[in-house]
Amino acid sequence: MSEILLTVSHVSKTFPRIGRHGAGFAALARLLIAKPSSEGFHALTDIDFTVRRGESFALVGENGAGKSTLLKIIAGVLQPSAGSAKRIGTVGALLELGAGFHPEYTGRENLKLSAALQGLTGAAFDAQLDSIIAFADIGEHIDAPIKTYSSGMVVRLGFALVTALKPDLLITDEVLAVGDESFQNKCITWMECYLADGGTLLLVSHSLYHVKKLTQRAVWLDHGAMRMIGSSADVSIAYQAFHEAKQAGAKQEALAKDGRDASALGQYAVTDLRLDNVTIHGMSVRGRVKSRDGRRPQVAVGIVRMDGTPVYGTTSEIDGVALRDVGASAFEFALTFSEWALLPGAYKLRAHAMDPEGMRVYDTVERDFTVLGDSREQGLVRLPHRWDS
Repeated sequence: MSEILLTVSHVSKTFPRIGRHGAGFAALARLLIAKPSSEGFHALTDIDFTVRRGESFALVGENGAGKSTLLKIIAGVLQPSAGSAKRIGTVGALLELGAGFHPEYTGRENLKLSAALQGLTGAAFDAQLDSIIAFADIGEHIDAPIKTYSSGMVVRLGFALVTALKPDLLITDEVLAVGDESFQNKCITWMECYLADGGTLLLVSHSLYHVKKLTQRAVWLDHGAMRMIGSSADVSIAYQAFHEAKQAGAKQEALAKDGRDASALGQYAVTDLRLDNVTIHGMSVRGRVKSRDGRRPQVAVGIVRMDGTPVYGTTSEIDGVALRDVGASAFEFALTFSEWALLPGAYKLRAHAMDPEGMRVYDTVERDFTVLGDSREQGLVRLPHRWDS
């Protein structure tokens, strides 16, 4: 088993609230006597994981979840309030735009200065300079002051320097979110080669595509705490489901404010709904509908993503199926989805109780389910296809 390159051990970080009178002086006093404070904003709470040499690891979470703070602690820019972050080997950190670059110096001068701080000097730096400049691809701007650069140009310069240093551990914070598509593709290609050569990557990205493409394991940070740790595929599925559910909740709240309701409860109601044997190949659905007038109802069954995006739907009326009368004005249904083509992700199954004519929805019940698997394909379903050479 490869050696542990990074150990994040029960790291917590609390920032003092400076807004109130005297808080700044109190915070300075605590620093001078090396006494941590439990008061203030808790940016991180008990973060604990390890990264082994040659592993690729991702941090995901919403803005403000503590990802950047954690990276700064790992890079040595910040000190934790509790716990420790221990690294082995060289570290290349692409954190805030322009960090480490002097705005008055040219790009070429900043490259030389930053490389020297990383131990790349003299003939060794001169031998790498042309390839660094070529990777950055910023043309004549290489001899212009950094303060005249766009954010994308700064990222180009910083990433180009990393390609020459080839650190044991590369830390990137949303670096792929800046710059044009061609440069992003160049960075991804380089990182894939870097990982293939045994490099170790710690990536922060809101792009779950990049998380699944470039990393093996991931941790999900939520309000400064670890919500989930595991394979990048499993964490991405859970994190995407969280966002889709959040978006769906926002839609329902908006509907409620408008005074609208999706169903007209009354004569027919779904009283039981169960999902069994959920796999990447399919699942079984069983349910019961109550009929207040004793007539045999229809049922509609649909699958949607967590944000409400429709995937598929059908009804007993469309398929010519009669619900089974089990007495006491109750009717049961059962159906099986087999060999479906759903991509891994989180979904909802919705069962709608309808009138016997299949014209009106009276009740809706939902059940969440997750299709597990490791896939970087996009969309909702996998369509049969072939590549012709």
